[in-house]
Amino acid sequence: MDDISTSTLFIILAVLILFSAYFSSSETGMMSINRYRLKHLQKEGNSAANRVQRLLERPDRLIGLILIGNNLVNIAASSIATIICVRLFGDYWGFFATTFGLTLILLIFAEVTPKTLAALYPEKIAFPSSLILLPLLTLMYPFVALINSITNGILHLLRINPTNGSDDSLSREELRTVVYEAGAMIPKKHQDMLVSILDLESVTAEDIMVPRAEIFAIDINDDWKKIQKQLTSSQHTRVLLYRDSIDDAVGFVHVRDALRLLSKDQFTKSSLLRAVREIYYTPESTPLHTLMYKFQAEKERIALVVDEYGDIMGLVTLEDILEEIIGDFTTSMVPDHSKEVNVQQDGSVLIDGSANIRDLNKEMEWTLPTEGPKTLNGLILEYLEEIPENKVSVRLAGYPIEIVDINENMIKTVRIMPEFYTRQAEPESDN
Repeated sequence: MDDISTSTLFIILAVLILFSAYFSSSETGMMSINRYRLKHLQKEGNSAANRVQRLLERPDRLIGLILIGNNLVNIAASSIATIICVRLFGDYWGFFATTFGLTLILLIFAEVTPKTLAALYPEKIAFPSSLILLPLLTLMYPFVALINSITNGILHLLRINPTNGSDDSLSREELRTVVYEAGAMIPKKHQDMLVSILDLESVTAEDIMVPRAEIFAIDINDDWKKIQKQLTSSQHTRVLLYRDSIDDAVGFVHVRDALRLLSKDQFTKSSLLRAVREIYYTPESTPLHTLMYKFQAEKERIALVVDEYGDIMGLVTLEDILEEIIGDFTTSMVPDHSKEVNVQQDGSVLIDGSANIRDLNKEMEWTLPTEGPKTLNGLILEYLEEIPENKVSVRLAGYPIEIVDINENMIKTVRIMPEFYTRQAEPESDN
């Protein structure tokens, strides 16, 4: 080394620092690259993506290779820097100059700066680096394999399997985050639809069904003229027929079939009963994704929801499931509130007591509890543990609610105070 000039040693040191920066940026770029975009580029036949994927198939070998190279150049740089500093500052001060000076230089130029750059632009670093790392791994494979066998042996002693933890699959919550983090790449409406599809597994038929009391059904034992009037004025394409009580359901009749019989002057009770279609029943706890598959397999579009005792609880249709995914069907291009919600001039909101809590939360971006009762009336009655005789105000789940109208042992209308219309609810209290 005494024969090598100081200027030459400076050049060698600069080259070693560049190598160190290369290895540092390569490590960060390889580990930071988006695995899903990488797989997409692979499918498109991108050769650089194929090289990077080959390296990432065994991350222990890749990291071993990079760290071997990085440590070799850093140790060599330290040796060269020591010689330079001893020549310039003597043995005593040269030691301190090497320790602190080289540490600062390596941190700035070989660690922080290249790693930050690689974290910001992983593909631009990882793809070119793979041209060097892949053949270098082949060349140094025996040494890398030796180092990996020793480190893996130490991990096994610690009861850690080095092959675990490489699963790239995403959970439902992680997928939800990916969808929302997509930003402008996925329109807001499409984001909501994708998240709704992910949520189908956690939503049951009971959550979206039309309650028993609101099912439009016709008593086949009624006067024939009344039945005709109900059928011809029905807003539904399928109508439930029953005898005396909805628990004695006969089946569904398609209004189109009834009108065809009417056009042929064959519209009688007996002909109407012959046109009835068999009822499809589903338990109230059936997840929506399962119910949708059953509808598809059975070629059904409507079902009666029953509880554990077989009692009819409500009605659910394929359209209800679709609305859960894409939102309510409407002919208006202007977004508007549902019929159960009426925003007042003072900012307060009048809400029908029969309004579904899940629908309210989605429409108003509220966080009313959905674990218990499905309607606002049921939620308030469960909270009060009695049917109020007079108009009262409560704070439920942080929302100040005023009971406006009570009729037939049901809360018909409530008012949510204006300060909670546009901001998040506070923690629950009894004030």
